[in-house]
Amino acid sequence: MSADHADHAHHHHEPTFIEKYIFPTDHKFIATQYLVTGLLMALIGGFFAYAFRVQLAWPGTDIPVFGHMSPAEYNAAITNHGSIMIFWVAMPVLIAAFGNFLIPLMVGADDMAFPRLNRLSYQVFLVSAIMIIVSLFVPGGGFGGAWTAYPPLSAEATYNLTPYGSSLWLAAVAVEFVAFLIGGINFIVTAMNARAPGMKWDYVPMVVWMICIASILFMASVGPLVAGAVMLFFDQTLNTGFYDPSRGGDPILWQHLFWFFGHPEVYVVLLPATGMVAEVITVFSRKKLFGYQLILFTAIGTGVLSFFVWAHHQFIAGIDPRMANLFTITTVLISIPIAEMLFLYIATLYKGSIEYTTPMLWALGFIFCFLIGGVTGIPLGASGSDIYLHDSYFVIAHFHYTFFPIAFIGSFTGITYWFPKWFGRMMNETIGKIHFWITFIAFNGIFLPLFVLGLAGQHRRIYNYEHFPDLSTPDLQMLRVMATTSLLILLAAQVLFIFNFFWSMWFGEKASANPWKANTLEWTVPSPPPHGNFSEFPTVYRGPYEYSAPGRDTDFWPQHEPS
Repeated sequence: MSADHADHAHHHHEPTFIEKYIFPTDHKFIATQYLVTGLLMALIGGFFAYAFRVQLAWPGTDIPVFGHMSPAEYNAAITNHGSIMIFWVAMPVLIAAFGNFLIPLMVGADDMAFPRLNRLSYQVFLVSAIMIIVSLFVPGGGFGGAWTAYPPLSAEATYNLTPYGSSLWLAAVAVEFVAFLIGGINFIVTAMNARAPGMKWDYVPMVVWMICIASILFMASVGPLVAGAVMLFFDQTLNTGFYDPSRGGDPILWQHLFWFFGHPEVYVVLLPATGMVAEVITVFSRKKLFGYQLILFTAIGTGVLSFFVWAHHQFIAGIDPRMANLFTITTVLISIPIAEMLFLYIATLYKGSIEYTTPMLWALGFIFCFLIGGVTGIPLGASGSDIYLHDSYFVIAHFHYTFFPIAFIGSFTGITYWFPKWFGRMMNETIGKIHFWITFIAFNGIFLPLFVLGLAGQHRRIYNYEHFPDLSTPDLQMLRVMATTSLLILLAAQVLFIFNFFWSMWFGEKASANPWKANTLEWTVPSPPPHGNFSEFPTVYRGPYEYSAPGRDTDFWPQHEPS
């Protein structure tokens, strides 16, 4: 680190009200903006889930708050639930919020490399969030062509019944991608160029590595989808025919472009969540992370392989069977490094002095649920069995057993662990544990029945199964009611989290600088950290996971303490 950079840290003036709240450049406040916006969007996405699940359990009834649901409204609710949860909840919370808050603190920097660019990234993201909300209220209603936006439902005027909604939806996604391209550049440059003296690459905390790898994956994969989105927008607004077979176009082209981005996108949100879990399990098992370098190389290998599996989403789209065999092999291969990573986490826990705090419960819940998601992905990655299972509720259940642990269990892991550092107060442990157990049980109560429904042949696009005698039997309808009831319980449980979050922010027990006795640099500054983070830049002497080292009086060994 240069002397100029070290000098810079000691010249931070306290920001004015406008600088802090209107045009902030402090990475911690921008992180809070992303976090709060993501949580608010989760309420909207959760409301859509409530609406369409009540329709499936009790078809034709007036849904409280929502009212009677038409087929078009059902499609719009499904589409926007998926879109919002992926693009406006998982990405801003897991990558932007935690990336902004943690990276400068964990690498020993005073702020992001480009603070004004950081501010711009949130402002662009906020515009995209407003756009997706506005798209729900334009003439024709919200976009109902599914979050994957397959043509012709999303393109041709003949099929696209919500032209304004679909164009606004597409523009909102594109604007959001711009925000994350800006943010990702900042994360990578900060981690590369602003590390504290002595912080070698294998001294960098795992969550910082994971966020940076995820940012690189996003930047490498999003280009083809942006090009495809421009063509789709032209089809919607200028009556071009990029995806119209009658005019020489090809609707399957969109699938290739979308899934070339879409499958790396899974790992864009997965890797930050696994990084958070790594931080938590080491602290609360008081053990060194098992296989640090192997986990890191595994994450990099997973990112590379993620660019070679996209067509397993297209086994029934008419691709050459020989190509299907190739993508079956790559799909099986990519499951190996992820399984390896989870088993290395389990090895970290083995014979550890485990403390079942709320963050640790969430981390263990992540490992359990994601393992189920991984195992159930195997029959979907095999081209033969996928012919039957494709677009069934088995796919819905599998996807949520991968995505819910990433987006929500991962986020709850990070929020409950870093809340004391973020806001300077402790969350209530009793309320936190009650929230965990209700959420964990209810989540499994929603999606375990959907595996059975999918195996029974329930298709994901049907609005009312009463018109299908084979799928409207009392036993199958009971499973739909069970899944919906579990969802209502899960949504109600989030009131506990909201109360705990805001009550603790103002009235929780004041947190010390290092309440968890952790090693990483963010725990060396006051809680919450001051503007500029460090009064003096730290020097790093060791890796972040030196717990229970022989010969020490304490079972932790902060990175900045000299040997």
